[in-house]
Amino acid sequence: MIVVVMGVSGSGKTTVGRLLAKRLGWVFHEGDEFHSAANIEKMSEGVPLTDGDRWPWLAGIKEEIARCIESDSDAVIACSALRGAYRTFLAAGVPEIRFVYLRGDAATILDRMNSRASHYMKSDMLDSQMASLEEPEGAIEADIRNSPETIVAEIESQLSRRQVPT
Repeated sequence: MIVVVMGVSGSGKTTVGRLLAKRLGWVFHEGDEFHSAANIEKMSEGVPLTDGDRWPWLAGIKEEIARCIESDSDAVIACSALRGAYRTFLAAGVPEIRFVYLRGDAATILDRMNSRASHYMKSDMLDSQMASLEEPEGAIEADIRNSPETIVAEIESQLSRRQVPT
C-alpha cells in the first residue's frame, strides 16, 4: 500500500508521514526531495511554482511509487498533491493508494510556518498554496490542531477500515 500524506506547506506532512511510517514499519519518502534545484530556488525566493514546474516533480514521485510497487514495499510519501489532477496522476495504475489530507486553517498553518527556521518554503507562500488547494474527496482527513500522535492513531484506524476509493 502507498499512503500519500498531503496538504499545504506547514500542515505537518513530514512530521505525520515520518511518524506514520515508523508506526507501520513502512518506508518514508519526503516529496520535497524530488524537487529540482530550480524549483527549490524559486520557492526560496517566494515565487510560486507553475504547473510546468510541478509536473516533473510529480513524475519523480510517481517513479518512486512505481519502484515501491515493483519491490512490494509499503510506503508513506509526504507530498502536497494540492490539485485533483496531481492526485489522479499519482494514483493512476496504483490500486492500493490512499490519500491522507491534513486539513487546517490558514492562521494555524501560518503560525507553524513562521516558527520553523530551516525550510525553504516561507510563510509568504501560504496564500498561493491555499489558492492552489483543491480539497480531496474520499481522502482520510485529519485536523492538524490535533497532536501528531493523535493524527497518526486516527489515520491507522481509518486505513484499517477503508476500501480503496474509485
